Amino acid sequence: MSDTASLGKVSATPEAIRLLDEIIADHGPVLFHQSGGCCDGSSPMCYPRGDFIVGDRDVLLGTIGDTPVYISESQYEAWKHTDLTIDVVAGRGGMFSLDNGREKRFLTRSNVCAVVPDP
Repeated sequence: MSDTASLGKVSATPEAIRLLDEIIADHGPVLFHQSGGCCDGSSPMCYPRGDFIVGDRDVLLGTIGDTPVYISESQYEAWKHTDLTIDVVAGRGGMFSLDNGREKRFLTRSNVCAVVPDP
């Protein structure tokens, strides 16, 4: 995994932490990668840590407990002025994400941060 410092730009709701705990109990340590694909939209994909290769250009947004949350560099450029919150809603998770089949899925919500212009 990348040795890049965390940006501290992600948090999770209590519901997301409960679902994450369930998944970790079933699968061991996991990581999130924020989807940028057309099909999963704002879905953070949840993978076993050993099954997903973090790219050299992926950005570590932060951690939820011990679970790292990554995003591609290009998507980070579009979202760099937002803080992300991992939440849970009813539905099916992404096809390859570990929340699939649990009748609830992770969803990323965003809050735009104030951008202070350089003097």
